[in-house]
Amino acid sequence: MLGPSYNHTMESPGTFFLLGIPGFQSSYLWLAISLSTMYSIALLGNMLIIIVICMDSTLQEPMYFFLCVLAAVDIVMASSVVPKMVSIFSSGDSSISFNACFTQMYFVHSATAVETGLLLAMAFDRYVAICKPLHYMRILTRHVLLGISVTITFRAVIFMTPLSWMLRHLPFCASNVVPHSYCEHMAVAKLACADPMPSSLYSLIFSSIIVGSDVAFISASYTLILKAVFGLSSRNAQWKALSTCGSHVGVMALYYLPGMASIYVAWLGQDRVPLHTQVLLADLYLIIPPTLNPIIYGIRTRQIRERIWSLFTHCFFSQCTQGP
Repeated sequence: MLGPSYNHTMESPGTFFLLGIPGFQSSYLWLAISLSTMYSIALLGNMLIIIVICMDSTLQEPMYFFLCVLAAVDIVMASSVVPKMVSIFSSGDSSISFNACFTQMYFVHSATAVETGLLLAMAFDRYVAICKPLHYMRILTRHVLLGISVTITFRAVIFMTPLSWMLRHLPFCASNVVPHSYCEHMAVAKLACADPMPSSLYSLIFSSIIVGSDVAFISASYTLILKAVFGLSSRNAQWKALSTCGSHVGVMALYYLPGMASIYVAWLGQDRVPLHTQVLLADLYLIIPPTLNPIIYGIRTRQIRERIWSLFTHCFFSQCTQGP
């Protein structure tokens, strides 16, 4: 599979070329198949959750509201990168226009900022539900849920808008080959002719603040939850709560660890860590969580599982009764 002939320009390029995953060219077909499968699961699972929650009037608790928003963000996050990745790995079409590159960057990084805020909101929701069950609906009212959602979105926009503006106004007169499988901020910043340090430092500081504070509050919430769980008299109730919390923490670890590792490796270990490892780390935290979140947060939730089963059986029997 022949790629395009990459060249160097003396002005801001109209087109960038995404390199994909260096050293993995022989595995591109399998990567395309794997990504297509995961993307299909992510789309189907997250759309099912949105449809079921929106259609069922009994699923109106705060937990389901956050699940619905998380599913929508996961669709945006996966759709921002996976179709282009599959195109690179399957057909070698690695070109992306200048404007499309920065649009992709904005949506990807905004979606990740929203997602980490939602994970914090869901941890707080579980804390209130388990530790203060009698006050659950009084604390998490519709106005509070709306305020949390607006705050999370506003925080992401406030973070990404200056970063996108700083990077977009840098002169790009050197290589137009992005050493990545999508328009990741650090990978694009390295192509600038001017010093990208201000935008890179801004990204590092604000990413660390956002993720660091969210992880700290999530850890505090689950510590209080575990403390309350171990105070339960029923072993069965303890096991169910621990199983749920364990799966949630596992998904969060798959999101936060590769994400933060990719940020700090790009800053501190770019000469020590192979480029393909850096790209894979950045790819993993955008692809795996949208695939697993519908399973861990949605299908493992009994009420949603029952509604999905009811929806499928209703559609099946409707088709049977309308058939010849």
